[in-house]
Amino acid sequence: MASRLGALLLLLAMAAAWLAADVAGAVGPVFNVTDFGAVADGKADDSRAFLRAWMKACATPGRPAVVVPRGGSYLLHPLVFRGPCRGYMEVRVAGVLRAPAGLGAFRDCREWVHFSNVDGLLVTGGGTFDGRGATAWALNECPRKRDCKLLPTSIKLGRVRNATITDVTSLDSKFFHVTVAGSHGVRIHRVSIRAPRDSPNTDGVHIQGSSDVRVTDSAVATGDDCVSVGPGTSDVLVSGVTCGPGHGISVGSLGRYPGEEDVRRLRVANCTIAGTSNGVRIKTWRGGSRPTAVSGLVFEDIVMRKVRNPIIIDQEYCPYASCRRESEQRPSAVRISDVKFRNIRGVSATQVAVKLSCSEASPCRGLELRDIDLRYVRRGVATQSQCAHVAGGVVGGTLVPPSCI
Repeated sequence: MASRLGALLLLLAMAAAWLAADVAGAVGPVFNVTDFGAVADGKADDSRAFLRAWMKACATPGRPAVVVPRGGSYLLHPLVFRGPCRGYMEVRVAGVLRAPAGLGAFRDCREWVHFSNVDGLLVTGGGTFDGRGATAWALNECPRKRDCKLLPTSIKLGRVRNATITDVTSLDSKFFHVTVAGSHGVRIHRVSIRAPRDSPNTDGVHIQGSSDVRVTDSAVATGDDCVSVGPGTSDVLVSGVTCGPGHGISVGSLGRYPGEEDVRRLRVANCTIAGTSNGVRIKTWRGGSRPTAVSGLVFEDIVMRKVRNPIIIDQEYCPYASCRRESEQRPSAVRISDVKFRNIRGVSATQVAVKLSCSEASPCRGLELRDIDLRYVRRGVATQSQCAHVAGGVVGGTLVPPSCI
């Protein structure tokens, strides 16, 4: 009897320790989703419980925390966590959040977990957002069909300010893992993002129409861009990111839709890119009428490990076999200027390690290549550079392959 009582007391102590770990760091009231009816069996829909906890926390001043305890699996249908809120919101996910299988639960929803119109947000806790993408990837027509229906993004920050996502995992999103749109002051730090190499359109972090965004010290392995920067974005830092597999770190694609805004002031630094189909890339569609501008970009201190196309500007981008429309036979209207590639070194999986294919209508200006050392994976074969429509530039330091500008 005493041994059973001792074991029970030990279990209670362990449970208390787990709960304390889940709420550690929360300096305000705690709203545990299980207190609002979450079952945490991975089968029952816990969406209402999460919304009730959020709404109660959102109406509370100070620093309230919505807590998702570890040890449970929480099935969530598409949710929008809306602001504005009275305090600085914390969402501490220690368990596993599971998306519904397939697309039936999404209907017209473009996101699975959407934080909207919140000023002051922290998402953390060591837990996992499991998008269960394998149940939907076969339904994605976007790699083959240009006018396709987009699958849902796992996590969206829409019109948020002063937000941080840290110490969580995003697993197997159906489409993009994390989208930052119309937001300012976003920090994505120490995040793990994973999906298989052949999973379609599973970009790690996509940033669009946003400013002052930092993606740091994170590991991204997906079937598409590790980080992609879209129109209307400025003042972005990508640093300490390990990327691969995937399509590399990209600006674009740009120039496909009318009215796209400029991309300015991006710095990609201290990253390692391994086994990807591109390294650092700027991609723009042919055609277009409004001359979107891309300027003030710096790519520096980057290691390439068996990467195809380590440095590439592609202003003839089109992933479809049907790219024969008249508008797409015209040169890209996107203007690229003031782009610096510095201290980029490692192994290229393609003999052409530097490819700068710019627009005939608007040649690239103000490019800089400095201290580039990219060796071909086949020993004894030299790497090469290819340039088209580059209006001069600045070169310096070690240049392997030799510069073509």
